[in-house]
Amino acid sequence: MDDPAQLSEYGKILIILLIGALLVCATIFLARLISPKKNNPIKSGTYECGEEPIGSSWVQFNPRFYVIALVFLLFDVELIFIFPWATVFGQSEYIAADERWGWFTMIEMGIFIGVLILGLVFVWKRGDLEWVKPKVSLPKVPVYIPDSAYASLNNKTYQLRDYVAVADETVVGEVVTANEVVSVPKPAFKPRFKKPE
Repeated sequence: MDDPAQLSEYGKILIILLIGALLVCATIFLARLISPKKNNPIKSGTYECGEEPIGSSWVQFNPRFYVIALVFLLFDVELIFIFPWATVFGQSEYIAADERWGWFTMIEMGIFIGVLILGLVFVWKRGDLEWVKPKVSLPKVPVYIPDSAYASLNNKTYQLRDYVAVADETVVGEVVTANEVVSVPKPAFKPRFKKPE
């Protein structure tokens, strides 16, 4: 850089940051200037993912949400380190310069993944990956009917009628013979289509 009037790389970054901040500020100012100001209770209310803000905001969340999110974040961020390792490990110039480079990086990644697996086993054994399993229990309602009444109803044999035979004989309370034709009601809505011109 012989010419002092020429910007350095940091100067270019500074100009980009200044222009970005200026555009953001100008957009916010224009939005405040142009936007309509007709406040009402619905517009001034809290909007959170389409849910109605009803009740107290002090709601207890299960802490397992946070534990699982943190464990996911931890392993996800740690696995991101594998990508730069793979790009460096895949360069043939390093491997050609020293034969031990490939073995060194392979052992290094083996230790790294081993520590991640140990962490996963620790979290698993501790039970942080288990979700709350509901306790299944039959509802108990205090009724004053003796069990012998239920037993007598369940043990009694009932006469069953053939449903198909009954359905063939009766249609809306009328007896229909085999030769009669039953009128089917017309649909209440008849679609009308216009012909394209």
